Amino acid sequence: MQHHDRNSDQTTLTESPLAFDFQATTPCAPEVVEAMAPYWSELWGNPSSRQHRLGLTAAAAVNLARRQIADSLAVAPERLIFTSGATEANNLALLGLARRRGQGHVISVSTEHHAVLDPLAQLEREGFRVTLLNPGTDGLINPAQVEQAIATDTILVSVMAANNEIGVLQPLEAIAEVCRHHGIAIHSDAAQAFGHIPLQPDALGLDLVSLSAHKLYGPKGVGALVVRDGITLEPLQWGGGQEAGLRAGTLPTALIVGFATAARTALQDRVQRNHRLQTLRDQLWEGLQRRIPGVLLNGAMEPRLPHNLNICIPGITGSRLHRALRPHLACSSGSACSSGAPSHVLQAIGRSRAEAEASLRLSLGRTTTDDEIQLAVERIAAAVCATRS
Repeated sequence: MQHHDRNSDQTTLTESPLAFDFQATTPCAPEVVEAMAPYWSELWGNPSSRQHRLGLTAAAAVNLARRQIADSLAVAPERLIFTSGATEANNLALLGLARRRGQGHVISVSTEHHAVLDPLAQLEREGFRVTLLNPGTDGLINPAQVEQAIATDTILVSVMAANNEIGVLQPLEAIAEVCRHHGIAIHSDAAQAFGHIPLQPDALGLDLVSLSAHKLYGPKGVGALVVRDGITLEPLQWGGGQEAGLRAGTLPTALIVGFATAARTALQDRVQRNHRLQTLRDQLWEGLQRRIPGVLLNGAMEPRLPHNLNICIPGITGSRLHRALRPHLACSSGSACSSGAPSHVLQAIGRSRAEAEASLRLSLGRTTTDDEIQLAVERIAAAVCATRS
């Protein structure tokens, strides 16, 4: 029997950076890797090839996965359009609906991910009007803001479910009710929400919902757009007519099977996982407050993703803080896609450029332990101390 030494765990942990960036991506769960394995080689057929067994086997796997993901969302399977990820799903939803309508006004939020903001900028170049609402200092949008922004030619509202940086959960159901009252479609980027909080598009009143597999321990390179019946979109690409003509191209069977496995696994342990991670997240926040006088929370603590903490340490140089921390702890100052630029999300909720640079997004994962929380507090406090000195 192998002797287990708690001190050896501590020694091992100090040898490599602690992982606190699970909102950027997650590792594939072992059961996901196992489920995908046959479809890389042994069962290599094209699901569009229905004339032989290899193709039929792949098609059956895709159909089963589609049904499993749809069941987890309480929607009909045919409403799921597979994409390469949430970025493509966002583009298909926003550009697809607007271009089908031909003209009009779109409302969104200044704290959205660039996968929403950049397609909206493209729509502006094409002649559409775009209004970006500014949230309060808590990061939240009030449904009354949406009501006030609606014009006679408004065709679409897009509000993300859970913010990728500060983790706050927008009041989607209330915003969707405003949209329904005015007969306006509503889209939500739910990449950070699916698998982590309850998400049923119909119950929330959502018309278009973007999903990603790699945020919930599934593979990178696959996602989906959920489309309500009656919503018509212009495709972004043309070819073999796959996915009801909305997304041409050979379907990646292995990735889709992995996506479905990840979604099922996430739903099975979501309540227990969330309780554990929220407890650890709260311990992290309490520890940082004890060790770092003046540390600030970015965004509302509630409602918030249970595995997200975003803090600001005023009065220090952000670049020096991140440089001191990099060998010891993997986290970020903003979105994984921001290329080091100061967070537009944090500046939108009132942080200065310097404060945004001196902020840390700390996101916990399934493997995060009590020991890692304690070590993270120590390492962040030490980095702050080194930066200040």
